[in-house]
Amino acid sequence: MRRLSICLAALISPFVPHAQAPPPRNAAVVVIRPARVFDGTAAQEGWAVRVRGDRIEAAGPVAKIGAEGATVIDLPGTSLMPGLIEGHSHVLLHPYNETSWDDQVLKESQGVRVTRAVNHLRATLMAGFTTIRDLGTEGAGYADAELKQAVTAGIVPGPRMLVTTRAIVATGSYGPKGYSLEWRVPQGAEEADGETLTRVVRDQIGHGADWIKVYADYRWGAGGEAAPTFSQNELELIVSTARSSGRPVVAHASTAEGMRRAVMAGVETIEHGDGGTPEVFRLMAERRVALCPTLAAGDAIAHYGGWKKGEANEPAAITRKRASFKAALAAGVTILSGSDVGVFTHGDNVRELELMVSYGMQPIAALKSATSTGARVLHMEDRIGQIKEGLLADLVAVDGDPTRDISAMRKVRMVMKGGAVVRRVE
Repeated sequence: MRRLSICLAALISPFVPHAQAPPPRNAAVVVIRPARVFDGTAAQEGWAVRVRGDRIEAAGPVAKIGAEGATVIDLPGTSLMPGLIEGHSHVLLHPYNETSWDDQVLKESQGVRVTRAVNHLRATLMAGFTTIRDLGTEGAGYADAELKQAVTAGIVPGPRMLVTTRAIVATGSYGPKGYSLEWRVPQGAEEADGETLTRVVRDQIGHGADWIKVYADYRWGAGGEAAPTFSQNELELIVSTARSSGRPVVAHASTAEGMRRAVMAGVETIEHGDGGTPEVFRLMAERRVALCPTLAAGDAIAHYGGWKKGEANEPAAITRKRASFKAALAAGVTILSGSDVGVFTHGDNVRELELMVSYGMQPIAALKSATSTGARVLHMEDRIGQIKEGLLADLVAVDGDPTRDISAMRKVRMVMKGGAVVRRVE
């Protein structure tokens, strides 16, 4: 019977929320007193938050939050909120106007890329993003899983990481491309098809993948346009294989058909979604598939191409992106804040929130997409995403009120991760 119980526990453990042992009663206590608290769902004036060890012990009106024996941090004029979530990052990439993607993949050594990534992780954390989902190493093997180990062990500062390792692409679809056909050029992701998909999914899990990322389409059409890559059956195989170990699947998809196949196959988030139609977005809403819009990446690429916002008409790609994002909002699609940072500078992640508001989202909804909603989409709502008793003390304070003016998110005064203050600006 004991052996049977152990076997059953092993089978169900990937699906059970993380157990949270309460901090010891003698753990350090900190009371934070801002002007207001955005708790992940609503703004509360005149609240304070008490932290014991690495957990939030209490939150509520200042008069009800005892400060006896606590270190008090007074932050007048600020808003305190949950640590922010970045749903789509690439810590092993740096801005394309510094070095092209091809040259990063083919010419930069993994040692150099990892060294850069350490700086990227620190910049991200200092900007108030205490959790990231990193969606592919882009040719750097399993370095994201190793960086996650380094952050967890306290070797380098950085946000909590969910990683996807190499990502999966259909053979012949990805890059770098444009080289003599006699050469086998290293690819920015792992190629697989048909029956090999099961092995590749399992291998990436074995190398530390928390999520599995698949490219449901890519720019490999007859004229270089985006077109679907995997069949729906192949996508279903990827999803079922990943699910058997408790891993969700995320899909890069920018065409309506690529999005449709991925949604029907059971992926949990769609990245980009540029070509989404009202019908596809309704399908996403019905099946509770979230969208990471990556508005900031498209905006950055347009600027790299010479566009100067406010001085010229916006490029057609930006107009299309704006329209698709509004269509997703109109359909009631869940939005997970995800910027594709790495295309642009790490630490400037708030650019995504600013653009979501600029494109029609209410500031408080944008904040939810990077806190409570983001935590739910990433299956981490039992640990992060709200200022709530028992959750991890990942907190960020900013000057002003971002529920009214999203630009306040750039004025970071304090960042706390797991009860430890990692940044404080007086």
